[in-house]
Amino acid sequence: MTDKTRLRVPTEAKKGDVIQIKTLTSHPMETGLRKDENGKPIPRKIIKAFECKFNGKPLFGAALEPAIAANPYLEFTARMEESGTFTFTWTEDDGTVTTAAANITVT
Repeated sequence: MTDKTRLRVPTEAKKGDVIQIKTLTSHPMETGLRKDENGKPIPRKIIKAFECKFNGKPLFGAALEPAIAANPYLEFTARMEESGTFTFTWTEDDGTVTTAAANITVT
């Protein structure tokens, strides 16, 4: 599970505007290659997928690999045509899912 998630999404936009969306999630990534003080492997713990939906429809997604940095930062754009809700989902390789949401009003 992510420790902390930050979103930067405008709260308002005009119809047709292209907005910038930024996400940063604090996550203690582990590759599965390190060993603990007793010589036992530390289990792999990475975020393997990110998805953003707008009003329930897919907007942006990314498959993340083990080389992704701890605390992954993602930035992308969207053209706004209607008001609604962005839903962000981070999925770990063990199936743990973290979600966040942000609303926007389009005039």
